[in-house]
Amino acid sequence: MGNTALKQGKWPELKFEDWKDTLATVHLWTQIVGKIRLRKMPWLNHSWHVTLYVTPYGLSTGSVPYQHGIFQIDFDFIHHQLVIITSTGKKETMRLSPRTVADFYGELFEKLRASGVDVVIYGVPNELEEAIPFEKDDVHKSYDRQKMEDCWQALVNIHNVFTRFKARFTGKCSPVHFFWGAFDLAVTRFSGRDAPEHQGGAPNMPVKVMQEAYSKEVSSCGFWPGNEQYPHASFYAYCYPATPDFGKQPVSPEAAFYSQEMGEYLLPYEVVQQAGNPEEVLLAFLQSTYEAAANTGHWDRHALECDLSRFETP
Repeated sequence: MGNTALKQGKWPELKFEDWKDTLATVHLWTQIVGKIRLRKMPWLNHSWHVTLYVTPYGLSTGSVPYQHGIFQIDFDFIHHQLVIITSTGKKETMRLSPRTVADFYGELFEKLRASGVDVVIYGVPNELEEAIPFEKDDVHKSYDRQKMEDCWQALVNIHNVFTRFKARFTGKCSPVHFFWGAFDLAVTRFSGRDAPEHQGGAPNMPVKVMQEAYSKEVSSCGFWPGNEQYPHASFYAYCYPATPDFGKQPVSPEAAFYSQEMGEYLLPYEVVQQAGNPEEVLLAFLQSTYEAAANTGHWDRHALECDLSRFETP
């Protein structure tokens, strides 16, 4: 391990070009694990049943029901292994190292069978233009331990800020959770009102899934490590539906901007990472972009927000 940033809790550098191959591979690994959770969990509103969660070691499915009780699959980015545990006392592990998606897929289902977990998934990626079936993917096979530790440490820091932000809202709000479709960590607030029917648009994603996900008015924010089309790790914030005035609102910090092409506010990760107080800079972005959505969408902010200062101790 020996990662100084990990030990000190600092915000690591995340340069897309330095780890894009590892990102592409691990993204597909998380899709496989996420699809296992999808198949075994009952449907939760807005597809919340599919997400993974940030843990002290990496990413986890959390407890998932199956025929013998519950099981859990954990990505451990400290010891670089995948761990499967069940309520029957079984435990299986796999190494996380340079290996093909096909190899990872094959061994994972062998370990699941050995654990008594019976599951079949749709074996093709979602939300990606290049959708190679997992069992045939010998293209993606990179794994840089240090870069993956850096990404996970960034997720830990972001998770904590998102959790603070979530606490300011008393209305319906999602967990702070990781969507493996796009490899982003997100938290979403709801106005409490129905939204107009969404038109969909994500590659290899059923329209009806998108329509259910956006069936209510939302203000959402998250973190995304970038891709080949936009090779920059960034924080984002958007709302649905958005009024024409949404993208014209002043937001903080000064480096934040509205992307007409993407329809959302963006803040480069490096701005937060290099700031003297990264947590407060990120909170300012989350709060100001939420206010842009709530004010232009005429949300009942008095009913939905809370002042936590009365609970703080000197």
